Amino acid sequence: MAENEDWQPQARALAETLAADGINERIAQAIARVPRHLFVPPELRDRAYEDCALAIGYEQTISQPYVVASMSQLLEVVSGARILEVGTGSGYQAAVLCELGAEVYSLEIIEELSRSAAAALHAAGYDSVHLRVGDGSEGWPEAAPFRGIVVTAVARKAPDALLEQLAPGARLVIPLESGPWAQWVWRITKRAEGEPIWEKVLPVRFVPMTGRARAQP
Repeated sequence: MAENEDWQPQARALAETLAADGINERIAQAIARVPRHLFVPPELRDRAYEDCALAIGYEQTISQPYVVASMSQLLEVVSGARILEVGTGSGYQAAVLCELGAEVYSLEIIEELSRSAAAALHAAGYDSVHLRVGDGSEGWPEAAPFRGIVVTAVARKAPDALLEQLAPGARLVIPLESGPWAQWVWRITKRAEGEPIWEKVLPVRFVPMTGRARAQP
């Protein structure tokens, strides 16, 4: 998908590292197909295939590939599933979801980031992603219900609107604050009847979710 083919051995090596760390083959192969260097600033492209987070401006980061892979794995994406991403950032997570066959809707509150993500996704060949600038805590009601929702910023609590926009049996994967310093990724599965199932999965470090979610106690 990228004009420069030199990135592919690096991407495959990254995928092999992730597989060795417990990421399943389907997710690892999706990671191997994404030209991550197109989603980082030009001055950091020599580090694009390191398993680490990198700054992308506006006090935001492109997430560590292991975290992107883990959160994608928790969603259990099936081909054709409609997935909402809250926090487009660089567009990298959206690209991975596309490689898994998802129909991706992605919200970003910072307009400049949304524009740069659109350019990166286009350059990489992912033109089917639906992008919108807006407060991610409100979701995308007219496109709901979603078979999965992934949030790429830490929140104090899971926004009610996102839980409401999940289809029965679908999953919300979201980092939540746990005390003053700790953050954990949670998977919340919506049941057709009864309370949702909450699973505490992975310690992480994300930038804060802004907008209405940040104003909530």
